[in-house]
Amino acid sequence: MPAPPRRARRRLLLVHSHPDDETITTGGTIARYAADPDTSVTLVTCTLGERGEVMVPELAGLTADQADQLGGYRIGELAGAAAALRLTDRRFLGGAGRWRDSGMVTLEGVLAAAPPAEQLHPRAFCADNQRAAQIAALAEILAEVAPQVVVGYDPSGGYGHPDHVRAHEITMAAAAAAPGVRKVYWTVAPTADVSAGLDELAGAAEHGLPWRLASPNELPCVPDDMVTTRVDVAPQLDAKIAALRAHATQLTVWVGPPGSGKLAYALTNEIAQPVLRTESYTLVGAAGSVRPVRETDLFDGIED
Repeated sequence: MPAPPRRARRRLLLVHSHPDDETITTGGTIARYAADPDTSVTLVTCTLGERGEVMVPELAGLTADQADQLGGYRIGELAGAAAALRLTDRRFLGGAGRWRDSGMVTLEGVLAAAPPAEQLHPRAFCADNQRAAQIAALAEILAEVAPQVVVGYDPSGGYGHPDHVRAHEITMAAAAAAPGVRKVYWTVAPTADVSAGLDELAGAAEHGLPWRLASPNELPCVPDDMVTTRVDVAPQLDAKIAALRAHATQLTVWVGPPGSGKLAYALTNEIAQPVLRTESYTLVGAAGSVRPVRETDLFDGIED
């Protein structure tokens, strides 16, 4: 009988709500650690993103209010993004389609809130009666993978989407009960970085930027002192851009003239956001308390 494959010394697991979330907020981080032969990276995606809008007019018939085939299509987009990031271990929580994208109510800019309860699908990811089963499903994956580091969302889910909020809840609960988890991070966008990214895009309309530029209050940001860990992903930027482009139904990437350094993406709302060259995190304790450190590596302090 062949010997089982050797377990990587360092193990990272990320929990994301929909296909494309993994690339937008953590794509560079995934690419950085996936390239390390002694680090395994596992992505858990909680839904298929069935309630998303569609950026490509000829694919508009896939949406939930028409053929309702968008979720299946986005499985393929996620596979393309994973290939660009060199990510090989990706899983759907509870199996593909077990929980359904809950949808959202759009607020200012890209901010969101939960739809009325009566509008939720019976299998909606954010449904109250699904929480315990979701925690159990994630706990099963954690027990198998045994990651030392887990990445999820902050309590607001980044921008308020109810599926992101639920992903935060189950990540914190499952990680707290997993004895091998040494560090839990929230993926965050610091105000200073977002503001600097928007400043870099100033005047981009003159270079062909096809969307209006977001204002700072339209984008989800946290105070700079909430950031404990900053991962330089400039060397992984090409991989991240390729992964973003794989999610073509959901977003479009714009690259400015050579040498300009201008780089943006837009979701279906056509509001331009900067693609940052640093991905930032908050290291937290089991109860969500911020741990006062300053790091550049998610595995700082982990020796086994």
